[in-house]
Amino acid sequence: MKKTYKVTGVDCANCAAKMEQQISKLEGVNSCSLSFVLQKLTIDAEDEMFNRILSDAQAIVKRIDRGAKIVC
Repeated sequence: MKKTYKVTGVDCANCAAKMEQQISKLEGVNSCSLSFVLQKLTIDAEDEMFNRILSDAQAIVKRIDRGAKIVC
């Protein structure tokens, strides 16, 4: 299942790239893209794991940039 979310507070393209790379490595994630310009995160992942993946992604985003968050 592919879902798209708004991401707020991402300050630089480098941070967005780090977030994308780490979220892509999560178990169950097929693909991930984060657009710094559009402030948009798209995750393609297994349906049954989506809630855990989203929670882990939120933690990754906050760890890389404290002011950033995924808006559900």
